[in-house]
Amino acid sequence: MTERSQSPAATALEDAVDRYLRHVSIERGLSANTVAAYRRDLAGYLRFLAGAGVTTPAAIDQARVSAFAQHLRTREDRALSASSMARMLSSVRSFHRFLFEEGLATLNVAAEVKPPKLASRLPKAITIEQMASVLEAASGDDIQSLRDRALLELLYATGARISEAVDLNVDDVLGSEGGSMDMVRLFGKGSKQRIVPLGSFARAAIDAYLVRARPLLSARGRATPALFLGLRGQRVSRQNAWLIIRARAQKAGLGIEISPHTFRHSFATHLLAGGADVRVVQELLGHSSVATTQIYTLVTADTLRDMYTTAHPRAR
Repeated sequence: MTERSQSPAATALEDAVDRYLRHVSIERGLSANTVAAYRRDLAGYLRFLAGAGVTTPAAIDQARVSAFAQHLRTREDRALSASSMARMLSSVRSFHRFLFEEGLATLNVAAEVKPPKLASRLPKAITIEQMASVLEAASGDDIQSLRDRALLELLYATGARISEAVDLNVDDVLGSEGGSMDMVRLFGKGSKQRIVPLGSFARAAIDAYLVRARPLLSARGRATPALFLGLRGQRVSRQNAWLIIRARAQKAGLGIEISPHTFRHSFATHLLAGGADVRVVQELLGHSSVATTQIYTLVTADTLRDMYTTAHPRAR
């Protein structure tokens, strides 16, 4: 899982990283994307240690970990953002905790190393009217428009992460007794499954896509259970989905950059603004903690404050 040196001494540390990555992938059930991020972070950590002549887990002490943290803060080549630095130090802390718990080290030498504090950033959502204009920009009877409209309506209707949406298979869209597509089965981080309702607009868009577009796209490639197909009949990738969203936003003339996560943020913000309970939104988003969801309540509070200040005669 890491680039291996021919040196037997270096192999011990790399083997420990390999063992850790298998642990987070298999035993903790983390997603492939999360494991890949850990792999990249720890590869950089191993390069730093190798440069200092450290090649085994036992040779790493607290001073070495602190030196790595200082290196991240002061490096001149490709300076890291606070969020990237925090993520890398979190990976290192998790790795050393694993070494200690597995008996591969006698101390958790990273326990006292703290990542930088990050400023609380409110999720960026667009208004209901802006969202409607993006969805309307995907209208059309051609197969590409039918596919794009179904994808965008599903993202807004469910708050799905883009990886969850492109990983969907046709069988994950669940019908009711009447045959309409009422629910979708999403697989989140750690392969946790959740069932999310589909609204009437999303149901209609998916129905139209499945009947009028997907069979034509499927005929262009090898048989695949994927719900959303590219123009060559293959599963739509995350990158392709991002390009679809960007193209439709440009067509809508929003004048701002939006991303796949904009749909997720807007889903949560609009639900809470409409009176939904935060714990219901937590379940729909697949958040393990309600604290993660509660940041969206700050967005709606800001909106209410702005409306109050504008509308109340004695607010200013």
